[in-house]
Amino acid sequence: MKLEYPIRLQSYLAKSGSGSRRSCESLISAGRVTVNTKRVTELGTKVNADDVVMVDDILVEPSDRTYYYALNKPKGYVCTNYDPNEKLYARDLIDIPDKNLLFHIGRLDKESSGLILFTNDGKVAQKIMHPSQQIEKEYMVNCSTEVRREDLEEALKGIYIDIKQPYRIKHFEILTKRWVKIVLTEGKNREIRKIFSYYGYDIKQLVRVRIGSLELGDLKSGEYRLVTSAEIDELLSGKSEKSQGRKSHS
Repeated sequence: MKLEYPIRLQSYLAKSGSGSRRSCESLISAGRVTVNTKRVTELGTKVNADDVVMVDDILVEPSDRTYYYALNKPKGYVCTNYDPNEKLYARDLIDIPDKNLLFHIGRLDKESSGLILFTNDGKVAQKIMHPSQQIEKEYMVNCSTEVRREDLEEALKGIYIDIKQPYRIKHFEILTKRWVKIVLTEGKNREIRKIFSYYGYDIKQLVRVRIGSLELGDLKSGEYRLVTSAEIDELLSGKSEKSQGRKSHS
């Protein structure tokens, strides 16, 4: 990942593992970034190779490699890279020398488990998270009581809970009385939990098993694997979406 200087500060930060380009823009706007000891809040700022860039007084530098990893996040681990109230961080499970450069693409809440991607490529992260990509996320959901088909059919149309935009599932499949498969494309914060809570369900297990063309497969809890650039290209192309030709629900 060779950089051409001068480079925009938010791009420099993204390639240094500080987050997606959008989240790096937020870091700059919040006044958390300095260049050569001077606080910078202008998004158009450009930096050169010999500039000293710091976030929260910690030096950040871009890597000459691009990393993509898939992790099977266990329940109890958080996706954030720092929280004074937490001890178990998902990123720490990826045991590579440059793991401090990695950030998560999207997130899974503490009580959920399954597939999550980590990278230091802010541009790719932005593409994967952008709503226009409509990348599917597939989940297995286990409830404490029987799941009613009519509730899921209503959620296909969209329900309003606490925001102006509706919460909506794209597909569902009832597997047993208490196990269902849910597919989303939007990925609002704790979307599945809020939808199921709206209908009075108590979720016992929530596992993400697929992101676009990438599947959890036989990756065991706490294990990770390298994701190739070809797999990322396929994910972004949407050519291997499992929903092609699939009905709205089962």
